[in-house]
Amino acid sequence: MLRIRLTRRGKRNQPMYRIVVAEALRPIKGRFIEILGHYNPRSKEINLKKKKIKQWIAKGAKPSSTVHNLLVSHKVISGSKVKATTKRQGKKK
Repeated sequence: MLRIRLTRRGKRNQPMYRIVVAEALRPIKGRFIEILGHYNPRSKEINLKKKKIKQWIAKGAKPSSTVHNLLVSHKVISGSKVKATTKRQGKKK
């Protein structure tokens, strides 16, 4: 299954993210199929290839919850925002 998700780039304490299409089971910093844009959370700058994103969604790629919220807020796709959750490891006893 294909996912549209963020991969982290940039220096320590200066995150930048690429919006990419990748297999769902691949590691986050692993191999991807195509770059669909860039996102800088510090300056709120976002660069999207809207046509490519719509093509990948039409082919069956599903955006992650964070990417879905970015696409909804920039009116690339329609719909409501979803609750973005992160996986956290519990404390080991």
